[in-house]
Amino acid sequence: MNINVAIAGNPNSGKTTLFNALAGTNYHVANYPGVTVEKKSATIQFDDKSINLVDLPGVYSLTPYSLEEKVARDYIVDEKPDLIVQVVDASNIERNLYLTVQLMELGVPLILALNMTDVAEKREILIDIERLSKNLRLPIIPTIARKDKGKEELLKAITHYQANEKSFAIEDFSYGEDIDVLLEDLAKSIEEQGFLKDKYSSRWVALKYIEGDQQVLELGKNDNIKLHIELIGQIKKLTEHIIKIHDTNCEGAVANYRYGIVSSVLKEVITRKESAVDRIFISDRIDRVLTHRYIGPFVLLAILYFSYQFTFWASEYPVAWLESLFEVLATTTNNALPDGLLKSLIVDGIIGGVGGVLGFTPLILFMFFGIAILEDAGYMARVAYMLDRLFRLFGLQGSSVLPYVVSGGIAGGCAVPGVMATRTIKGHKERLLTILTAPFMVCGAKLPVFALLISAFFPGNKGFLLLGVTLLSWLSALIMAKVLGSTIIKGEASSFIMELPPYRFPTMKGLIFHSWEKTWMYVRKAGTTILAMSIILWGLMTFPQLPESERRQFEDQKTIIAKNYPQDIVNEVKEDNEELSEQALKLKKELILIDNQESQIGLRYSLAGRTGILLEPITKYAGFDWRTNIAIIGGIAAKEIVVSTLGTAYSIGAVDPEETGSLATQLAKDPAWDRGVALALIFFTILYAPCFVTVVMIGKETGSRKWGAFTVFGYTGLAFIVAVIVNTIF
Repeated sequence: MNINVAIAGNPNSGKTTLFNALAGTNYHVANYPGVTVEKKSATIQFDDKSINLVDLPGVYSLTPYSLEEKVARDYIVDEKPDLIVQVVDASNIERNLYLTVQLMELGVPLILALNMTDVAEKREILIDIERLSKNLRLPIIPTIARKDKGKEELLKAITHYQANEKSFAIEDFSYGEDIDVLLEDLAKSIEEQGFLKDKYSSRWVALKYIEGDQQVLELGKNDNIKLHIELIGQIKKLTEHIIKIHDTNCEGAVANYRYGIVSSVLKEVITRKESAVDRIFISDRIDRVLTHRYIGPFVLLAILYFSYQFTFWASEYPVAWLESLFEVLATTTNNALPDGLLKSLIVDGIIGGVGGVLGFTPLILFMFFGIAILEDAGYMARVAYMLDRLFRLFGLQGSSVLPYVVSGGIAGGCAVPGVMATRTIKGHKERLLTILTAPFMVCGAKLPVFALLISAFFPGNKGFLLLGVTLLSWLSALIMAKVLGSTIIKGEASSFIMELPPYRFPTMKGLIFHSWEKTWMYVRKAGTTILAMSIILWGLMTFPQLPESERRQFEDQKTIIAKNYPQDIVNEVKEDNEELSEQALKLKKELILIDNQESQIGLRYSLAGRTGILLEPITKYAGFDWRTNIAIIGGIAAKEIVVSTLGTAYSIGAVDPEETGSLATQLAKDPAWDRGVALALIFFTILYAPCFVTVVMIGKETGSRKWGAFTVFGYTGLAFIVAVIVNTIF
């Protein structure tokens, strides 16, 4: 026997934690059909029954303002699961039961998992579960999902569920005399004409029309335009009456009555000890400081600064060790392989390219570890709450903060899930603006570029400078949002409601899991995408090769130089002994210098070199030479490639035979580079085209490829203008 179960609930209620506890590791991730909202599902066995679990998106309501709410309601209506398990936060039970009322209105089989009962007990909130179950006429199972408590009881309740004949139906609810009278009349007309009968009950459709549910209104318009117009006309009169009498619209009136239903259900169910009535909980006390209008922003800056300082401090030696490891690997491979294309591919293309990216793995790991602490502790929600007022000045809202943070607002994220995270934003205008500006953040791909340039040219205070780059990315995004929102993207501002979950102590297991999971994605990317692009770019920087006549000229130069030395010195160099005499060492340096000159000319002669040189008359105003141009072009595929391409270019085209240091050291000593060029490249990297995958995601999420093209060409043009200004000033 198969049982199809959907797990529903508010965000931060522990819904996904409970799903993971039930499913274990036996789940897979896909997307809901036709949309890009993530779908987790699993099949488990219990009591000889097969239970198919689906984790619905976290929602506060079934009135679909956001994409998540639409997906959740459509899944319940269209897929008709055998059972809904709603996860209810026991410490915020009043707010969570608002969704319960809407599920009961929809008439779906329902079990409540009363989660976080331990948090409620700590807050001295006592819940009479038996009375609550009786009042709601629903089975209720107490759980503590993060401790795996209540899991067995919940699975038993699922496998033994039987619908209660006395369960609430939408007919049992009252929304006030004025609404109830019209609701009855509308339901009768809808029932008689079979209006939307394939999906919904007539009374529920009538209620949605009264609320002004846009999705149902659109379905009704397509089903029976004549009845649709009649219903709208009747509701218009009711709306005028409701506004006049209650000073609110029909939707607000229905919401108020739903909360009234919740209040009546909870009567004599919740008891708060006298000591808890006037008690200021720890989270509230902390919030008095951390979310203070004036103190909070300075605390946020301090937290970010120490997070970055910790990242650079903790990763300094591991990064240096990895760089040394790749240098030794390159030297060993160089000595072991005979001269030729294979040697160049492995040493210059693979080790020089991928090694430059993997060398920053410890920095990425510690950055993600710091972010995981802030997320798991509950501080990220406070950041959104504090920044809502500021964001509104630029045409955004507090809900735009999460996509920014996911994209790299606290250095180390990724723009792809950041763009996907905009689905929770209700307003179309705010969502589109957030999608288009989230790629400005310091994602994990950009982080190695900034870390390289900061280490090379601003080694004094790395944490402070990375904080400055982060703030610069936020400012760039906000300014662009303001410009776009004032010109080509119009629309009304939408409301913003932010839940502040209680502070929690992160578990070490959770921190390690979250930070390693994201770091492994970075490493895997280096071993796949970056490896492939490094090989391709190596090929572009190697072919076509110099004509044989020119290559012979360099060989002739080496022959002439060797003739100026005794034969025993020449033999000593050919044997490549570890300890060379002074004359042999001098000869070797001269020969290496000629090899590097050949490599340099060969790189310029290659397809990539020619492209970089072709752009140099323009990009020179920003301080970018032809090698930097190659790296920038490669960065359109993935921003890490900027570092790997520079590593490959400087490996192939090195001109200093004594230079054996890291890429940062080579850049710092290169006369073509200075702080002005480094700053120009930092600004350029923040602003120019997102990586290819992000561009594709922008097209999908906006429903138009033109916005993806806009971020490629429009942002790159803007980035170049800003880079020229910066290089000119500095």
